[in-house]
Amino acid sequence: MLKTNQYYQEKKQKNNDKKFLCTKSMSTIIGLVTMSIVFIIAAPIVVAAEKMQFPTPVGTSDIVKEGSIFERIYGDGCFTEGVAAGHDGLIYFSDITLTEACNEGGIQAGAILRYNPKDGKVEVFRSPSGMSNGLIFDQDGNLIVAEGADFGGQRISKIDMKSGRSYILAHSYKGRRLNSPNDIAIDIKGRIYFSDPRYMGYEPLEQPIQCVYRIDLDGSVHAIITNAGAPNGLVISPDGKTLYVSAADTGTLNFYLHEEGQVVHKGLMAVFTYELHEDGSVGKRKTMVTYEGRDTDGPDGMTVDSNGNIYVTGWFYDAPGPGVYVYSPEGKELAFYSTGDEYPTNVEFGRFEDKDMMYVTAGGSVFRIQTNTNGYFLK
Repeated sequence: MLKTNQYYQEKKQKNNDKKFLCTKSMSTIIGLVTMSIVFIIAAPIVVAAEKMQFPTPVGTSDIVKEGSIFERIYGDGCFTEGVAAGHDGLIYFSDITLTEACNEGGIQAGAILRYNPKDGKVEVFRSPSGMSNGLIFDQDGNLIVAEGADFGGQRISKIDMKSGRSYILAHSYKGRRLNSPNDIAIDIKGRIYFSDPRYMGYEPLEQPIQCVYRIDLDGSVHAIITNAGAPNGLVISPDGKTLYVSAADTGTLNFYLHEEGQVVHKGLMAVFTYELHEDGSVGKRKTMVTYEGRDTDGPDGMTVDSNGNIYVTGWFYDAPGPGVYVYSPEGKELAFYSTGDEYPTNVEFGRFEDKDMMYVTAGGSVFRIQTNTNGYFLK
């Protein structure tokens, strides 16, 4: 049985009697996601950081801070993803309320929450979120959102953080609906790159391939990477010359429908590099690190630090297990942050005085740990 599916079946069982933060904050959401966005005004919840008994991080001293341990700063979600540091110093993240596992009170279509490092408060920022997954802030402080499938928006949208208004940046390619936008990266010129695999959802598949797209400043959408299997996480190097893509082909386009006993053939499991050209096009695919032969459902979200090292979250079932793997641009493993039995989905650093704090989404939680390095942001 596909282990990803097994994970969500276990999640479904655990959540039978569990109430989620988003349901505490609002009445039942009726119907599916529409083109409108609903703001939820909810009283913030103060979360006491919980120290975790994860294995001690290992790695070079310029990355791993001796004595630092993970803390859980939020644990009431269904499937957390897309952690991003806002220009306001707050940490934003998605809670993907999977319809097969987290539908208490009705289909919720996801939520975006935010955490304040100064007072420990967590509040719902937006719900429904269009089943948001990856999040990133552009140079102007707008929140760019990858809205997935499973009754989500299946689009890339922008939230103007000053006005609160949302704008749809991409919803189709050549007249066909996108699969399930997953993660996002932005280059120095403001062009947006996003991955579009499909792991879950009952919507018809209209795209013939899972690929990486680029949105130009004029709003046009271009398919630029078609050879990364099921592309997942995206991040651009600090010098703007390399696009990193994590490939996680689990062998199924909807693990909800994968039945016990069915054997699937998993595809590419790797982190690829593509030379990023001045015009936004990419060069040939190169393999930075491959996970061929490992027991895994793949690498997931990624980030980079100010030195250009790449932080990769991974669903690994063999030793040393799930966690954040840190690589040099040449693919040398520099550090490993174990997340115990929690399977991480994304990683990001904080901003300002929080710039050496690494945030990790995993399971239904968000964790943080202090490091000896700083994250990198365009602005």
